[in-house]
Amino acid sequence: MCSPDSTTAMVKRSATAPETSAPTKYRNYIGGKWVNPRRGEWMENRNPADQREVIGLFPASTSEDVHAAVEAASAAHPKWKAMPAPKRAEILYRLGQLLMDRKESFAQDMTREMGKVLAETRGDVQEAIDMTFYTAGEGRRLHGYTTPSELPNKMAMCVRKPIGICSLITPWNFPMAIPSWKLMPALICGNTVVIKPAEDTPLSTINLVKMAEE
Repeated sequence: MCSPDSTTAMVKRSATAPETSAPTKYRNYIGGKWVNPRRGEWMENRNPADQREVIGLFPASTSEDVHAAVEAASAAHPKWKAMPAPKRAEILYRLGQLLMDRKESFAQDMTREMGKVLAETRGDVQEAIDMTFYTAGEGRRLHGYTTPSELPNKMAMCVRKPIGICSLITPWNFPMAIPSWKLMPALICGNTVVIKPAEDTPLSTINLVKMAEE
């Protein structure tokens, strides 16, 4: 539950509330599907403000999962690369709106999993929203340039092209903002991504990816 004081509130279980249900089990997002880790191993994530509350069980991924993710990103890259940048931008604009619609619930999830007060986690989610809208605007600004050549009667031209697959490893302290700083520029430029969030704060990154999937 949430204290009414938004400047100091921490989302935590009541002191008398028992554990009543099995924790939610989260999965890896690979090839457009949520899949179990290859070895079937999971990590427990608990509320730092109340260790009795299990936020969820998260995949204890290994190199097998990484290889599967890289293969899926490689397979997806040609189609994403071929989509014009302004069209990729339209998708990011929709993503930004979805994040806005769910800002409060994502902020509460973040407070539960990493302990920041709600005023801070709302700001963290807002950074992800701002970054998504800002980066979407770059879909119309991925310009190249022309320049005179050393050869007579010739012009040299430079265009921007995707580089391929980006691997992102992000820390725990801004668990939605920092992934957005890396994920959104990679996507608008036509790259595909494999992202590994911090083990202390995987839920916020999963929330971001779920919105991208939607």
